[in-house]
Amino acid sequence: MIINREKNNTLLNKKKTFDENKVKVIEVRNLTKKFKIGTFGKTKEIHAVNNVSFKIGEEKVLGLVGETGSGKSTIGRILVKLYAPTDGEIFFNGSKVPSKMKGRSLLNYRKKVQMIFQDPFSSLNPNHTIGYHLMRPLKIHNICEKNMAKELSMKILENFGLLPAEEIFTKYPHELSGGQRQRVGIARAVTVSPQLIVADEPTSMLDVSIRLEMMNLLLDLKEKQHISFLFITHDLAAAHYISDQIAVIYAGYIMERGPSDKIINDPKHPYTKLLIKAAPKPEKGLIPTQIDVEGEVPDLTNLPKGCPFAPRCPSAMSKCEKEIPEMLDVENDYSLRCFLYR
Repeated sequence: MIINREKNNTLLNKKKTFDENKVKVIEVRNLTKKFKIGTFGKTKEIHAVNNVSFKIGEEKVLGLVGETGSGKSTIGRILVKLYAPTDGEIFFNGSKVPSKMKGRSLLNYRKKVQMIFQDPFSSLNPNHTIGYHLMRPLKIHNICEKNMAKELSMKILENFGLLPAEEIFTKYPHELSGGQRQRVGIARAVTVSPQLIVADEPTSMLDVSIRLEMMNLLLDLKEKQHISFLFITHDLAAAHYISDQIAVIYAGYIMERGPSDKIINDPKHPYTKLLIKAAPKPEKGLIPTQIDVEGEVPDLTNLPKGCPFAPRCPSAMSKCEKEIPEMLDVENDYSLRCFLYR
């Protein structure tokens, strides 16, 4: 289901066009991540992320869209320094981010780059109250005096609609609904005033009725607190609704990247077309669409020699099976990895 953003919320009318010349909050160049698996000398490498590049500007949202196992969450975890990259570079506010960080430098970086996790229950410690979860980042990053942490946490709860704040503060995660827990997760990330938030499928575990509410909350934060987002999702409709740009990822490779409206309304890559065709369309009675595609997602320990989508692509040529196409800048702010448009 592709949503018309302009008809749903006045916030969205404020969205600015993407400006490549504007100062970048974060820039990723040729990012690669491989994981070794196996024991007793019989190891294999999982090629989770392959030569990925993108930029996110100030107060911008980049939607990273792809199937399960495509490398989306791995990229997010690299950005917040939960994983170290195998290769590639990350620049934050124009300065190169070391691949390995520790101590004060890591703490300062994570204050500026926060993460909202997919599961709003497992990301909260069941042994601690909601108040503890909100006060802890305030203390770790010295946001306020210790005797002011509770008062500030109560204010944060009120700002995020978690009322009555006095009761929510003393409750444990299992005593809240899924939507309330996700609000706590978002509030916890925002308490330290980050510049960038990696939102890893923040609505996928929620009821449909409150997904739009969560996305509007993120857009509100973008406008009022000047936060940029990497919005990770498998849902093209959600990405279209919230994002300024969309990057479509498959088997660790970015296949198509460009302005949100262009990706949705005029897709070029066969994989992007497949994702859009597979999306349910309420206006057509949710009747399943016949999709002409065969095969499975490739084994990430044994990727094909050529384009990873070639075994499933209805438009594949002989060249596609022998060579991986480079990312081509087709036009301003729009790039594509496909031999069909060379």
